[in-house]
Amino acid sequence: MGCPFPKLGERLQLCASFVRSGVRLCDIGTDHGYLPIVLAKQQKILYAIASDIRPGPLQNAKENLLRYNVSHLVETRISDGLLEIGEEEADDFVIAGMGGELIMKILSQKSWVKNPKKHWILQPMSKAFELREFLFENGFFTQQEEAVIDDKKVYSVMLISYAPEKIRRHPGDLYIGQIRADSEAGKAYYRKELEDLEKRRKGAMISHKEAEKERYAAEILVIRKLENL
Repeated sequence: MGCPFPKLGERLQLCASFVRSGVRLCDIGTDHGYLPIVLAKQQKILYAIASDIRPGPLQNAKENLLRYNVSHLVETRISDGLLEIGEEEADDFVIAGMGGELIMKILSQKSWVKNPKKHWILQPMSKAFELREFLFENGFFTQQEEAVIDDKKVYSVMLISYAPEKIRRHPGDLYIGQIRADSEAGKAYYRKELEDLEKRRKGAMISHKEAEKERYAAEILVIRKLENL
């Protein structure tokens, strides 16, 4: 008899829900390995690579794989992002719990990230605005995005793939993406972004940067309208 499932927080639960059934998974920066372990135990995935740049967390992941009896389904691997991952080794990739800047760096490591058959589940801890801008500029289409509250903080989780022909940019997209304000988490995400934009607007006003001030003010209006839809 194996041990019961490890418990995923709300943030990783949402990431796991975006993974397709019957795929090979690569979890970049796996840490304790809980996400691939849960998906393997649920028989949702065929196989997984749990990778991390640090030997310590990877050793923890190895121990957890043994504990939960999924070592035959999940392989651990030392890798700096995608550098040690081959194109044909996985279909869905999770990059969660990292800053947006690092996620952008990882997505820039290999040209095959633009294989339209690959799905990428991204959960930035910071710089979501910059990450969305990078995705737009590099032809990545957001298929789905939701907000989630975990440990009293609100995050976004986005499911993307390379499909430049599907991209349509709208006002507010860089700040709220496809998140809707029809849930507690969605409303919290809007509030967070509006507070950030208001700080930026005031900073631009103090610095006498009129163009920036007007741009932030326009974004605030757009997001407030979307919030009340």
